[in-house]
Amino acid sequence: MEEKELPINFFSEKIDFQLENEEKTSNWLQKVANKEGFVIAAINYIFCDDQYLHKINMEYLNHDTYTDIITFDNSEEEQVLEADIFISVERVKENSKELKTIFEQETHRVMVHGLLHLVGYDDHSEEDKQLMREKENQALAILS
Repeated sequence: MEEKELPINFFSEKIDFQLENEEKTSNWLQKVANKEGFVIAAINYIFCDDQYLHKINMEYLNHDTYTDIITFDNSEEEQVLEADIFISVERVKENSKELKTIFEQETHRVMVHGLLHLVGYDDHSEEDKQLMREKENQALAILS
């Protein structure tokens, strides 16, 4: 029997990391996308270390900073999502400590943050950041 390719895939680069309950997380992300009027054709979440993501940040965005997430939108059709989303597990752990949240919850917040960028939300202004945070919280409530 041929294995069906799923629209959301999880990988790790330069780090030993395995997301807990990939199927539940994948179904949740699809629900969030659908709620926003989008379908997921293919999203790859690539978990990595700070150094790996910093190199991508320098190479593709000319940003000499550490970050928790970089999203590359590969979508060609409206309302259809295709992307590569890179997440620094080290940054997420730091954020989790700083914000006094559970690591798994912070991981989910960062994952849905990338998805929300793909559907059109931004976080440049204070107003945008507030809306993004509200959307993240709504999405996390669906997961619980």
